[in-house]
Amino acid sequence: MPKTFHEFPVERPETPLLDKVQTPAELRLLSEAELVSLADELRLFLLWSVAQTGGHFAAGLGVVELTLALHYVFDTPEDRLVWDVGHQAYPHKVLTGRREQMQTLRQKDGLAAFPRRCESEYDTFGVGHSSTSISAALGMAIAAKLQGSERKTVAVIGDGAMTAGMAFEALNHAPETGASMLVILNDNDMSISNNVGGLSNHLAKILTSRTYSTMREGSKKILSRLPGAWEIARKTEEHAKGFLAPGIMFEELGWNYIGPIDGHDLPTLLVTLRNMRDLEGPQFLHVVTKKGKGFAPAELDPIVYHAISKKPAAPSKPSGPRYSAVFGQWLCDMAAHDERLLGITPAMKEGSDMIAFSEQFPERYFDVAIAEQHAVTLAAGMACEGAKPVVAIYSTFLQRAYDQLIHDVAVQDLDVLFAVDRAGLVGEDGPTHAGSFDISYLRCIPNMVIMTPSDENELRLLLNTGYHHVGPAAVRYPRGTGPNVQISSSLDSVELGKAVLRREGQGVALLVFGVQLAVALEAAEQLDATVVDMRFVKPLDEGLLRRLAADHALFVTIEENTVMGGAGSAVGEFLAAEQLQVPLLHMGLPDHYIEHGQPAQMLADCGLSVAGIVQAVEQRLGVDIQPI
Repeated sequence: MPKTFHEFPVERPETPLLDKVQTPAELRLLSEAELVSLADELRLFLLWSVAQTGGHFAAGLGVVELTLALHYVFDTPEDRLVWDVGHQAYPHKVLTGRREQMQTLRQKDGLAAFPRRCESEYDTFGVGHSSTSISAALGMAIAAKLQGSERKTVAVIGDGAMTAGMAFEALNHAPETGASMLVILNDNDMSISNNVGGLSNHLAKILTSRTYSTMREGSKKILSRLPGAWEIARKTEEHAKGFLAPGIMFEELGWNYIGPIDGHDLPTLLVTLRNMRDLEGPQFLHVVTKKGKGFAPAELDPIVYHAISKKPAAPSKPSGPRYSAVFGQWLCDMAAHDERLLGITPAMKEGSDMIAFSEQFPERYFDVAIAEQHAVTLAAGMACEGAKPVVAIYSTFLQRAYDQLIHDVAVQDLDVLFAVDRAGLVGEDGPTHAGSFDISYLRCIPNMVIMTPSDENELRLLLNTGYHHVGPAAVRYPRGTGPNVQISSSLDSVELGKAVLRREGQGVALLVFGVQLAVALEAAEQLDATVVDMRFVKPLDEGLLRRLAADHALFVTIEENTVMGGAGSAVGEFLAAEQLQVPLLHMGLPDHYIEHGQPAQMLADCGLSVAGIVQAVEQRLGVDIQPI
């Protein structure tokens, strides 16, 4: 059994076996007996390395044995191994030639937080969002079949990711293709742990053995000649398996289900994977693991240890509450005021700061699991009956429910408020998690109101406004903390589409959509520019824009969204429609993906800093403006 550690190592641990393994090919040179010790070393190395860099933690500890077994049994990278989400892929990175690079994890120009095709040939599919692995692996398996290749395909998916409809769509389709593949359900939900033990493991070995498979196929040929005999035998087998394993649903979909087995029992894993490797058709292996396995604090609280951070530097100035915390407090306050409010999240209760709401209003709290499409249409159904649903969802995850947003909410002009968290760049998690596009993809939808608060108090005011507006509305706000402004306890709205003039200058008008307001105000001191907190992307404050167009030589739009189709484009479209001849400079995210790094540096690289704004305006005007 794996060792249990109780604290993070301070110094880099000695790992003599792990030091011999740079690639899976070298892993396969070890004996099976050595793998148990290697698992302890790998787990200890992960404790040390992730503590240095921060990152996803408990999930990786839980799949150490499974990762070793997969690379030991399968001929990776020729055999395709597809991880779902990627939270669990750190052991995989260590074993595939990236151990010494783990110190660069989630840092600029370093290793990504998730598997990436451009990073390693062992990363067969890029993953950041959940529930894509079975579809991707099925596509690979079909391609291998058509190419006449003998390579194997394996998808590893967690029990949380299995709650998404996309996973079941792939499970339903796979048996119809005739392709051979293995899906491994990594189940760290302790509710079925009683099914794991000697009898279940022994059954898995029998059901996957060559002898059993040969007898099964031979019996099928004989019994198929006897009317009804094979069907009786098949049902008998199903009932025998179902008596010991919760896999009837998968069997009915056409998968050969095996398990559950202990995902930390290396000998059983090796035997089972070898047996299943050469079976034809769709195979489903159910393994049960413990999230945070081998690190006592993480085993006790896997949610807290889902990801860990580096020790932060002392802040140079007081920072305000997290924007998500401002939302969480507002949600509780508004729910106490209006019993029609219902809160919905797609498995992000902690991230969206809905813990207090779930405890204070449990009957009005709905966690739909990783099912963003369902979350949006569920809200639409609630709104049809006079409820006031609030969908708390990350910008990057709202992309997954775009059709529902249009077809089920906006077309019907239903009263749903979207609290769009993690808008803009998110730092170390990289482009798969960045909220780079929500202004662009929301702005083109009729009936949508889109709001961009500039600080914590504005977030609360605009949440009020979106909630009281009758119809679909979205409030986007970033990850992290605000500038620590005083937050009103009011539940009153602001005027729809009304911007706020924050500074009057001359010549240049900085039109700010979101939290770059503080940066813009500082830049404006050097530029002697006008600064407007636009607040609304849709509807725009057209009256103010007309007035500013009369006496300004340049409009500079500033947003933490892709420039293409963003808020700046909305201003440009308005000016063109009004035939107002004002030069425009759009500042935002460029037309390429921004790689992971420190948020401040990422924004500076995009020009969204004081120096970047001043420099861009200077270049546009052809002048050199000296700092005041």
